[in-house]
Amino acid sequence: MSIARARLYPARHDLIREGDRPGPVFIVLDGWACRYKILPNGARQVLAFLMPGDSCDLHVGLLAQMDHCIQTITPARVATIERGEMDAMMENHPNIARAMYISQLVDEGTMRAWITSMGRRTSTERVAHLMCELYLRARNIGLDIDGTLSLPLSQILLADALGMTAVHINRVLKDLRLQGAMALRRGNLEIIDPDMIVRIAGFGDGYLHRRLRLA
Repeated sequence: MSIARARLYPARHDLIREGDRPGPVFIVLDGWACRYKILPNGARQVLAFLMPGDSCDLHVGLLAQMDHCIQTITPARVATIERGEMDAMMENHPNIARAMYISQLVDEGTMRAWITSMGRRTSTERVAHLMCELYLRARNIGLDIDGTLSLPLSQILLADALGMTAVHINRVLKDLRLQGAMALRRGNLEIIDPDMIVRIAGFGDGYLHRRLRLA
């Protein structure tokens, strides 16, 4: 894949918006992004966090319009692959096609885990589960340094992902820190006691599949 069409975008820039005609496939090269929806009352639900190496919208071109938005969280370098080029690449290179399909299946598995959290996990379990997921995904691509991960997610953004208020998530993060499980300070996530946070979250990494092959 050529990254000749890679472009640097500022933070909080919409790569594509709900209702837009589907465009190219996006590949995040550097930085963080997210999928989200805006409700009629203005509330936001974050649907997924995207890290370097993640791709977006392999098959959305089959639809008439986007049903969600994609926005950068930090300044991000994003490559685009036009739909026809991607189709030809997948047809002519079976290994690329297989890798893209696996990536999409892992995304779907992650979404199922998020739905389970929203529906059945307590607020503390929900926060712990997301922290486990983000840490392991980031570690797998080399983003952690000496057990600490730079996590560029505000408490408001985390609240929008977890269906909580910012006040509530602040309280849960404080409780997890006091228990000695993890600490989130000034944008840095430290997993203090991996066994404890895994136990609190009821975390199982099976749904991440190949994202954890190197971790």
